[in-house]
Amino acid sequence: MIALVAAEIRRLQSTRLWLWALVAALACGGGLVGLIVLIGPHNAQPPMPGLQTPDGVRSVLGIVTVTVLVPAVLGTIAMTAEYRHRTISTTFLFAPRRWRILTAKLIAFALGGTGYGLTVAISAGLALYGIAALQGIPIGLGTATVVELLLRLVVTMAIYTVLGVGIGALLRNQVAALAVVVGYLYFIELAILAIPGVSTVYPILPGGATASLTNFGYLTDAMAQQTGQPSGQLLSTPVGALVLAGYALLAATLAVAFPLRRDIT
Repeated sequence: MIALVAAEIRRLQSTRLWLWALVAALACGGGLVGLIVLIGPHNAQPPMPGLQTPDGVRSVLGIVTVTVLVPAVLGTIAMTAEYRHRTISTTFLFAPRRWRILTAKLIAFALGGTGYGLTVAISAGLALYGIAALQGIPIGLGTATVVELLLRLVVTMAIYTVLGVGIGALLRNQVAALAVVVGYLYFIELAILAIPGVSTVYPILPGGATASLTNFGYLTDAMAQQTGQPSGQLLSTPVGALVLAGYALLAATLAVAFPLRRDIT
């Protein structure tokens, strides 16, 4: 298994996907947080609390979760690329049992997603403290709490990478899989959040569980202001983490189970 995981990591390193992932991580972490701190959270629509307050720091760091599409897409591309380029047959011939190959892929992608999340978190933290210091703005949260929030971002990005792998294993067609990922994260969940009555299920969806894990309620509050309905109550942080981990487990199960007996075409 160690050899298979190492082979999958070398496969990822041999493509340009890791380079695009690095660029995307820096843009989604340091770039996004730096831009918000630079222009001022109070200039957002609706306005965010200032960095001098705990809620302001949580909102600025939490807004990085709107970019979870990126690790999900990276996981989907990494999985579906083998079907698109017809290399999956050779990969399955590399080991006599498919489940071992698929498990190795999951481990490698989870490690890659963790590395992506670390890059996002470190660049976001540096941007937060660096630009705030240049502007003379005090940070309204202790360093230990900020580090905890950044670590939650790491976990979130790793989970969404695994979710992308699961979708890629289920659909195999790269265009269809990407359409599902983008459509769900940026359209379906937001539509559910905007519909009165239906929005009550949002806290148990991946987006709601993510908001609970990262303490980012800005999106639900902003949608409530736009629609004129009360802001939904998110899950507690531990429960949100468990729900999101459950989705990751489901995605991992799909990624292993579906290709086991399915013909390769």
